[in-house]
Parts: sequence; structure tokens; C-alpha cells
Amino acid sequence: MATHPVFSLEEATLALAPPGGRRGAVQRLKHHLASGRLFLVSRGVYAVVPAGVTGAAFRPDPFLVAAAARRDAVFAYHSALELLGVAYSAWSLVSVYTARRRGRLALDSAEIAFHEDPLALRTHRARHLGTRKVERRGRMLEVAGPERTLVEGLRRPALAGGVEELLQSTGAFPTLDLALLREILVWYDTARLWAATGWVLEQRQRSFSVPDVFLDDLELRRPTTALYLQRAQRGGRLATRWNLVIPEVVYHLSAADER
Repeated sequence: MATHPVFSLEEATLALAPPGGRRGAVQRLKHHLASGRLFLVSRGVYAVVPAGVTGAAFRPDPFLVAAAARRDAVFAYHSALELLGVAYSAWSLVSVYTARRRGRLALDSAEIAFHEDPLALRTHRARHLGTRKVERRGRMLEVAGPERTLVEGLRRPALAGGVEELLQSTGAFPTLDLALLREILVWYDTARLWAATGWVLEQRQRSFSVPDVFLDDLELRRPTTALYLQRAQRGGRLATRWNLVIPEVVYHLSAADER
């Protein structure tokens, strides 16, 4: 418990190896639950209550809860921005990819959304494409890296806090691996994502050292008819090169940031 602030029943069974296996582990954990040393977050997920903190005031780390609930969790969208240290604002929704979807888990201070792996990346190799490990309170979490977070944030902006939040946050990345970014786009291979990524990189061309030839390559894969940057969007300004309609507030924001 000193080294695992949040853990699953499976992890406890493996670590404790009690007589009776899983049932024996449950009995040992019940003792600590009764003493107030442990807190049952959800079925099969336990959090250690810090010394001097009452159970009523205790708020387990939602990122660690998500990792314990799904051992294959890959943190994505705004959660990735937070774990990568660039999120422009705090958010109470934790998003993870997992091979086995489950319902949302509501905590007092946050909510955890478990998303099935994107269809385009639903292979063992592809689901780890563009991820990295980030340490959080002694536990290593798998997180979508900058390149994947940018692409997937443009794919589903609402889960990244909106396009404005996404642009503000990803603008803080020190660099982007353009070859990896292109590989991720190839896996998704949708015209709107090629164009949206191209538009963002054009705005950040100087800060991310994007060659003209790279933008030209993305431009070749733009949609043949104009699309909105966000599917539910209304109004905006057309970025002619990309056949993409950009929300007015986002257009001005990105242009100002690059200056």
C-alpha cells in the first residue's frame, strides 16, 4: 500500500498471493476497508487513504483509478495534454482508450470515460503508435504523445476541451516528430484530418520548423469539397488551401499566437 496508492483486486491478488487466491485477497482487503485505511473506488479498484485524511474527505487520483480499472489504458485527448504537461486549463473528465469498453466511472471530483480503441488503430502494434510512458505517483502510465494527441484532438475536439483549448495546449509542445505525425495520419487516412493537421502546422510552421514540402504533401490529401473543422460547427472562415472552414475565434487565436 505504501507504493501503490491505487490498485486493482487482480494486482493485490498477484502481490499478496494469499491462501485462497482471489477470495483470500478480498478477505484481507476487507479488513483494511473496515479500518479506514482503504477506500473502495469501484468494484475491484481500491485506493489507499493517506494518513491523517478521513475517508469522507479523500479524493483518489482519477488518473491512477483509470489505470487500475483498465491495465491496458492509454490516456488520450485532454487527459494526454494534462499528463504531457501542456494543458491550458484543468478538466474533470479523464479519457482513456481500452480494448474492453466499460461504462463511465463517476468520482466525486472527476469522471472517467473509457473509449474503445479507434477502429483505425485496433491492432497490437497500432494501438501503441505514438504513445509514451509518463510517471505519476510511482506508476507508469501510457499516454498518447504530442503527435497523436494533436491528430486525435482534431478528430474529436470536444474530448480535447474544444479546438481553442487544443490549439492553446499543443502550441506549448517544444517540438513535433513530423515523420511520426504523418504515419499517424496515414493510419487514420481521412481527408478532414489531413487538412486540419495541415492547417494547424501552417499556423505553427515557424515554431515547429515545418518544411514547405511537408505542408505540400498534406495539401495533396485535403478534401475535394469544403468541410468544417468541427462537424457540428456553423459559420467561420474558409482556409482555401485546405478546403476547411475554421471557426472565427480560433482563426484569430492561432494567427496571433504565431506572431
